[in-house]
This record gives sequence, C-alpha cells and structure tokens, in this order.
Amino acid sequence: MLNKQIIDIFELLDDPKANGQIVKAFLQAIDPEVSVETYALEGPQGKTDMVKVRIPGTEGKTVGGSYPTIGILGRLGGLGARPEVVGYVSDGDGALAALAVAAKLIDMRKKGDCLKGDVFISTHICPDAPTQPHHPVPFMGSPVEMHQVNEEEVSPELDAILSIDTTKGNRIINTRGFAISQTVKQGYILRASEDLLDIMQRTTGKLPYVFPVNMQDITPYGNDVHHINSIMQPCTCTAAPVVGVAITTEMMVPGCGTGCSHMEDIEEAARFVLEVAKDFTAGKISFYDAQDDARMNKLYGSMKHLQQLGNRD
Repeated sequence: MLNKQIIDIFELLDDPKANGQIVKAFLQAIDPEVSVETYALEGPQGKTDMVKVRIPGTEGKTVGGSYPTIGILGRLGGLGARPEVVGYVSDGDGALAALAVAAKLIDMRKKGDCLKGDVFISTHICPDAPTQPHHPVPFMGSPVEMHQVNEEEVSPELDAILSIDTTKGNRIINTRGFAISQTVKQGYILRASEDLLDIMQRTTGKLPYVFPVNMQDITPYGNDVHHINSIMQPCTCTAAPVVGVAITTEMMVPGCGTGCSHMEDIEEAARFVLEVAKDFTAGKISFYDAQDDARMNKLYGSMKHLQQLGNRD
C-alpha cells in the first residue's frame, strides 16, 4: 500500500511555498543516492518547477542492460490556484500519485526490492497556477505551455508511458476511483491492453473501467478543438505507447476545486501504476498488440500526422 507515501507527499504539496527543491529533499532523504533533478520552467503565465526522478533497474538501460524503461508522468496545470483559491486543488492529484510512486520505488530499491528495467517519473510543482474556462466545469490552467512540459518529460528512452491526471470535469467517466484509456500509439487508438486490465482487476478487486478516447484527445493542445484534458498529450510527441490513468469521480468536479481529493482513489491509482511498472520493466507485459499495430499501419498507413497541429490557416 502507498497510504504513507500519499500522506507524506500531500503534506509537501498542500503548501503555498511548495517547490521542486522541497520535493527533491524529501525523496533524497529516503535514499541520498537517488537521481532527482529539479529546475524552474518559464512559461507565458509564470513558472513552475519541473521534477524528474530516475530509478535505475538492475538490468536497465542506465547500466547497459536491455530491459525496458517506463515513464510515469503526473499531469496537471497546478497544485493550487492561489490567490484566487485557497488550498490544494483537485488538479494536483496526478502529481501526488506520481510522486507517491517515486517515493515507494525509492524505498523499495533501498531495501533491496529492485526492478529490472529503469523507471522515469516526472511532474511539475506549481502552487499558484491560473484557472481557465471550460465546459462543463472550469479547468486549471498552467503557467507553462503543454508542449514545454512534453519536451521536458517525454524522451526517446521511454518504451511506454503512463500519464496520470485528475479527470473529473466531464460526463464521460461516472465512477469514483480511476479508469484507464485505450493505448494510443503514433496517432492510432488501439484496443485496451489486456495485460493492464488484468493488473487493474488484481489491484482493485473490481471489474476494470476504461474511458473512451476520441480523435481530438490525441491531437496536440493549441489546435482549437476540445480535449477531455491533458491526459493524452504525451502521445503527441513520442513513438512509445501511451495509456492514460484517470483519477475520477461519479459527479463532475472542477479541477480548481478544493477539498475534492480522495486518498483512497489516489492510492488505488498509484498502486496500479506501481504494479504496471514492476511487470513492464521485467518484460512480462505489453501495452499493445504489436501485430495489430503493424497490421493497421500496413492497411491504412501512418497516422503520425495526428501528432501535429495540422493544416493551419
């Protein structure tokens, strides 16, 4: 369980002075040898602190091995909307879950429970992000542009990506807990991974929830079409398969709402992500059917153009 890590990280993030250095110090207090990088990223509406954690596997690429690398990205606009809103907002749950997984993996490795492949975990820390209008409920904005975050978080070393994001401001996912997306790879929306569905059933003890992804959602921000939120944005700049992990509610909840975070839901999502990381970096599971993907590309050609902004006037 990750209850301790969720509580510890929440105490760091629920603070108007939250920043990357505080998170780095906390993670390195668990194990001083872990690689944690933090720096300010400037955007059109301010700045945020990027946090990147690299946990090498015993046979991962970092040490010259061949086992796969997984990326775990905590997506958000901000942890807070100060001074407009006082306190930690619902939108921060993606960062909270990702950093809790980082803390757990660091502790596991220190104790001797090491994964075979590398794990890369990244998010950003912003306690005072702007809000923005969105139907049916307001969204959190971000001081930086989405393409800036993608450039920092998505790299060729990643063989698969889990994108964790609070996804409560919609009428599409109507359950408390979390849901996963179908796999998206280079413009193709593929079937949901049976391996990930198995892990979801195992970790929750319930039937899995899969939320629908449409064509707009897998195109880049900035093309003036509706997106469910930023959860699928990593798929716009990578060849790796991407799966969204949406922390959800039964009712619509605005991203800038406070008092809307449910520890049991965040922990359940984080525990799922942890188990996926264990199995994927050991080469035991796949995010997609490679034969299906190859067949679709052969029959219908590349869909990589959906990773771009498209024809612009």
